[in-house]
Amino acid sequence: MEIKNLAIFISGSGTNLQEIIDKSRNGYLKANIKLVVSDNENAYGLKRAKNAKIDTFIVKKNYKELLSELDKREIDLIVLAGFLSIVPKDFIDSFKGHILNIHPSLIPKYCGKGMYGSKVHELVLENKEGISGVTVHFVDDKIDHGTIIARDFVPVYNSDKLEDLERRIHKTEHRIYPRIIKTLLEGDIIEK
Repeated sequence: MEIKNLAIFISGSGTNLQEIIDKSRNGYLKANIKLVVSDNENAYGLKRAKNAKIDTFIVKKNYKELLSELDKREIDLIVLAGFLSIVPKDFIDSFKGHILNIHPSLIPKYCGKGMYGSKVHELVLENKEGISGVTVHFVDDKIDHGTIIARDFVPVYNSDKLEDLERRIHKTEHRIYPRIIKTLLEGDIIEK
């Protein structure tokens, strides 16, 4: 099977990035991570990339320059892994059907502008939801909206503190995201 080229977009600590790096290094993912992109020059995920000897790129409003960097590296798939900036429509159009996102809730619940990370989990706990989860979807020009590829459910317990729910959500993300990326790279998922 042909090895595909990935770009991973992050804003923070990069735990999903690390999981994808590990899975590509151990052969589970037939992929080369060619570029890690961040909108936050202080993101810890950039250190993870440097430790893995992966090129990095800081994007603010320079998406045209980023497109050039992606083209140079012949990127097959863009993986948003905790990337908090809104990606411009013309950029999305350039990679339509080749941009994935993972969201820490069961879309359409707790998604959209300003809904990310602990903000989602705080609302889930505040609203005494019995279940939360993770959604992987293709990216379109609306926030947390594109075609859903997979969801995985995570129980919410009455005794949960924020860190308990966050830990279970992260564990689920680390399991589901590499599996979906693998399936996509192997050609078993195609956006219509």
